[in-house]
Amino acid sequence: MSDGFAGNYRFLARYNGWMNGKLYEACDALTDEARKQDRGAFFGSLHRTLNHLVVADQAWLRRFAKCGVDNGMPFPSLGVEVLDMPEAYTLDMVLFEDWAALKAKRAQLDEAIEQWAADMPEAYPQLTMHYANSKGLQREHAAWMAITHFFNHQTHHRGQATTLLTQAGGAVGVTDLIALV
Repeated sequence: MSDGFAGNYRFLARYNGWMNGKLYEACDALTDEARKQDRGAFFGSLHRTLNHLVVADQAWLRRFAKCGVDNGMPFPSLGVEVLDMPEAYTLDMVLFEDWAALKAKRAQLDEAIEQWAADMPEAYPQLTMHYANSKGLQREHAAWMAITHFFNHQTHHRGQATTLLTQAGGAVGVTDLIALV
C-alpha cells in the first residue's frame, strides 16, 4: 500500500468492504420482518438504514466519477451499471425492498469502491470538486474532504446498523479498523 491520501483511502475501502460483508452476513440470520422493523433509528429500520447507505454511496460515487472525468482521470469502475439509481433521489429512498437485491447491490458497490480506490491517482484527492448537494446547494472543496466524509459516513451508519442488529438479537463481531492490520 502506498503512503499518502490515496493509500489511506485504499485501506479504508478494504475496511469498508470487510465490514459491510460482516454486517450483511449477520443480517442474513434475521427474518425480513426483523430487518424491516422500525426500531426508532434515524431511518427507522435496519433495512432502511442499509438502503440509505446505498443511496448515499451512489450519490457520492457519481460526484467522484464526475470530478475524475472533469480532470482527465476517468474511473471505469464507476460506470452506469454501478451508479444506476434514479437521477432524482432522496436520502431516505428505499431502492431495494428485496433483501437479496439490496445485498447484491452492496457487494457490487463495495467491489467498485475498492477498485476506484485502487485506481485513484495520488493527485486525485487534491483536486477541487464542484457539485450540487442533495438540496441543490453548489459546493466546491478539495476531493480529500469529500472522500474522508464518504468513508466516515459509512462508519457512522454502520454503527447505527450494528446497534439495530444487536437489538434484533444478532451480532456482527469485531468492528475495529485495526483488526485488518
